[in-house]
Amino acid sequence: MPANPRPVLEAVRAALQSEPHSDLHARQIAMDFADGTLVLAGEVGSIAAKKLALERAAAVPGVDSIADRLHVAPAQRMGDKEIRAHVCDALLQEPAFLEFAIVQRHADRWETVRALPRARGSLDVEVTDGVVTLNGTVPGLDHKRLAGVLAWWVPGSRDVINGIAVDPPEDDSDEVITEAVRLVLEKDPFVNVSQLRVASKDAVVTLRGLVRTEGERQMAESDAWYVFGVDKVINQIEVRA
Repeated sequence: MPANPRPVLEAVRAALQSEPHSDLHARQIAMDFADGTLVLAGEVGSIAAKKLALERAAAVPGVDSIADRLHVAPAQRMGDKEIRAHVCDALLQEPAFLEFAIVQRHADRWETVRALPRARGSLDVEVTDGVVTLNGTVPGLDHKRLAGVLAWWVPGSRDVINGIAVDPPEDDSDEVITEAVRLVLEKDPFVNVSQLRVASKDAVVTLRGLVRTEGERQMAESDAWYVFGVDKVINQIEVRA
């Protein structure tokens, strides 16, 4: 007879509601649990809330794996076609991807966005119900992470599934994550990175330094959360006008 899922679900719900950094207690998250697998579905207010929900739930005894169906409430509601166009445009304009071929999934077929005879890599873009899926091949983790953040920056994106392969394979490390976060902050035109410092340890990123507004402080934190592989962000940035 299958084990009663109720104790695990109650423990997960309590864990989510105890997270002070997010709005999980104010949002409705649907849960299901069977055979060690927890399903989380629904819409949360931020990428931070999504990642923290997954972290908290994974720590609950009895949860062996999680089926992640959580999406982030978009800053602006857009159709899939519009989101796909914005993502492709961002990739086309990014100098780091000038030598990369780009294709997009439209209906049931792939369409070439940019073809190159000797491309350094390839980026494949699909969008379904506001969820951006990225595939292809790039030469470094920094390229993979930058592509993911550019997709997250599109206001209509509800989630980004980053399946881009790195070839040749590259070992990840705190130093690599730190450099990726630094790169993303430098790319963000709304963040002045000149007085910011980034450190990483065990996929936890700490931000320090000075900015002029609370909005800029929050934007820098969001940028760090968007980076693939970052599990947590500690924001120690101070606001000084």
